[in-house]
Amino acid sequence: MRRTLGVVLIAVGAFLLVLAPLIRFQTADKLIQAPAGQYSISKLSAENAEYFSVGDLKVLTGTLDITVTTRGDVAESKGDNVVWDQFTAVTDVTNNNPNISLTEFRSAFNKYNGAGVNCCGVSIDKEPVQLEGQIFLFPFGVEKKTYKVFNSSAHKAFDATFAGEDTVDGLKVYKFTQKVPPTTIDSLSAPASVLGMTDPGDVQVNRVYDGVNTYWVEPTTGAPVKQEQQRHEVLKTLDGVERKPALIANAVMTPETVSDLVSNVRDNLSQITLIKTTVPLVSLILGLALLAGGVLLLRRRPEGSAY
Repeated sequence: MRRTLGVVLIAVGAFLLVLAPLIRFQTADKLIQAPAGQYSISKLSAENAEYFSVGDLKVLTGTLDITVTTRGDVAESKGDNVVWDQFTAVTDVTNNNPNISLTEFRSAFNKYNGAGVNCCGVSIDKEPVQLEGQIFLFPFGVEKKTYKVFNSSAHKAFDATFAGEDTVDGLKVYKFTQKVPPTTIDSLSAPASVLGMTDPGDVQVNRVYDGVNTYWVEPTTGAPVKQEQQRHEVLKTLDGVERKPALIANAVMTPETVSDLVSNVRDNLSQITLIKTTVPLVSLILGLALLAGGVLLLRRRPEGSAY
């Protein structure tokens, strides 16, 4: 009986010893992934923003509330890829002007590293788009280097450079800064008189956007917990002359949204620690203990046996 128990303990102990590095170095990386069933609401605020109101045909100044709703398309999330739909609504609360901007962004990306994937009808405002770079997340295990991050306003990816370490609500993060060069994002016609011109009728103008986006990213999960968007959009006639502001704003995440994001990341960090550290360590220690116990049982002589 003692011999049988010893063999069993050795077998189980050896299994746990093999299992520990397997969980730590292979299984854990597959278990840590972006969720297909994502659902979140983030809010940003931009005080003293200037924008050209199409309804009023003039530039208004006010506080903008920006609501970003993100939903995962579980049915279309297959294999290594997830598909998320994002809806952004902007309201001028100062001038009681709701929904001055409504945009949709359908994206697909690798659930393990956050890199954009061109499938599943990816689009911006229903128009097809080519994705590249990081989409909503940075890779798990963020490094202190430059990453390309997709900008849905410019429909392109631009470098986000590492700008140092920081803390957000007590959470250690990496800070990245992305500079967007002047980029034409729309073309439209507008009355020349509204643009301060003496020409009769309408004239063609380009909406030109440049800005600076800052991301505070928790490095283990690759999840941004805070964002700031400095937007500078102007209306330029085809001769390159700037005629009117289109949108000049500094949008920052509200404290409530930042607090929620930090809380979610802390929960994810606990799960990652469990998967990558606690479970493998317990498996290793228990495996060694069972192996040692089994060896001792096999080496002990039965009571009463002769030397």
